[in-house]
Amino acid sequence: MSNFLKRSKATLFDFLKIQRKPIDETLSNTVESTRFVVLDTETTGFDYDNDRILCIGAITLQNGVISIPNSFEIYIHQDHYDKKSAQIHGILKDWVMDKPSELEALQQFLAFLGDSIIIAHHTIFDVTMINQALERNGLPHLTNKTLDTAFLYKKTLIMSNLLERKEKYALDDLADKFDISKKDRHTAMGDAYITAIAFLKIVKKLKDLKGKTEFTLRDLFK
Repeated sequence: MSNFLKRSKATLFDFLKIQRKPIDETLSNTVESTRFVVLDTETTGFDYDNDRILCIGAITLQNGVISIPNSFEIYIHQDHYDKKSAQIHGILKDWVMDKPSELEALQQFLAFLGDSIIIAHHTIFDVTMINQALERNGLPHLTNKTLDTAFLYKKTLIMSNLLERKEKYALDDLADKFDISKKDRHTAMGDAYITAIAFLKIVKKLKDLKGKTEFTLRDLFK
C-alpha cells in the first residue's frame, strides 16, 4: 500500500510539473524598453490559401518613438494577381513583376523582425498570410508574440449600456477616434504608421484608466 501511495505521489508530482507553465520573464519588461515591429500587409485578397502578399510594410517602435528611418517595406513578385483588389491597395501588376521573389522578401523581413513583438490591426490576418507564405517556402511559422490594436482598443472603452460598442473596429475607426491622418491609408507602410500611432494612443489611455505611469508587457497581454 505504501509503495502504491509513493507511486501515486510521484505520478501526481510529474503531472503537476507538466501542467505548470514556465514563467515568461519578458512580460516584466516595460512597454517603453521593448522593441515592437508594427506591420501591415497588402494582399491580392483575403483567402489564406489562394491569395498572396504583394507588399509588407513594417516600422520599429521603441521607447515611445516611431522610428521611420528604421522601417521596412518590400514589394513582392507574384504570378497571382487580382485586378479587383488593386482598386483598394493601388498596387498595379507591373509594379511587382521585377520585385524580389517571395522567398527573398521573407528572408529580408525575418532579418528585420528578429524576435520583436508584432503589432498589427486584426493581427491574425497579416500573421496568417505571412505564415502561409513561410510554409510555401519551406520555412517555419512565426513564433513572435503578437498584439492586436483592434483588441487593445476595446480595452479602453468604458462599459456602459448607454454607449454602443461595435463587435469589430476597423483601422479607420481608430484613426478617426485619435485624429490620425489617413493620407496613406491602404498602403502597407501607411497602415503600419497609423497602427503605430494608434498603439501609442491606446497605451496612454490604458495607463490613464489604470492610474499607472509605467506599463509592462504583462499589462498588455493579460
